[in-house]
Amino acid sequence: MDTEPFRVWIEEIAGSVRAEKDTLTRLDSAIGDADHGANLERGFDAALQAVRDRAPATPGALLTLVGTTLIRKVGGASGPLYGTAFREAGRALGEAPSVSAADLAGALEAGLAGVVKLGSAAEGDKTMVDALTPAVETLARAVRQREDLTGRELAEALRAAAEAAGEGAEATIPMQARKGRASYLGPRSVGHQDPGATSAALIVSALHRAVAR
Repeated sequence: MDTEPFRVWIEEIAGSVRAEKDTLTRLDSAIGDADHGANLERGFDAALQAVRDRAPATPGALLTLVGTTLIRKVGGASGPLYGTAFREAGRALGEAPSVSAADLAGALEAGLAGVVKLGSAAEGDKTMVDALTPAVETLARAVRQREDLTGRELAEALRAAAEAAGEGAEATIPMQARKGRASYLGPRSVGHQDPGATSAALIVSALHRAVAR
């Protein structure tokens, strides 16, 4: 894959966040500051504009630019977390003009590791990690089985990863939050789907659509 699928990925994310902004805000109003949707819309709109303006030459440069833009533009915890995820993924890809399915899987693993380190979060804490971890693991398993995945095979692996992310987001509903703003609510955080896990699932689904085009 060259830079184009990654540009489309950011385009797809921006569109998804715009379409689901009210849903993300509603989820965040129950256990957060009610600004997750608006913050992400602003951030990914800015990231998409930055990609269009600068036209990065490599996938790694593009993802690094997206991460830097999110850190600058998105308020709350989600800006640094998503920004770190994209920047770490970009660094993992390096300066290669094109990347393989294995490279992509490794980059997503690096992005997840950055989120885990920065947020000190693990699965079960009711955060975006609950959606990202099963998605990344699903793609990594597919790559281990066959590193040279074709375009169609990679798209299918990403479809499975997106489904895993969605299931991970839904699995946060009965959890009690142990990290972030929601953790202040204690038992009252139970019964609400985590907005960060929900937006993470949107982002993984957007990657599937970008690669499947």
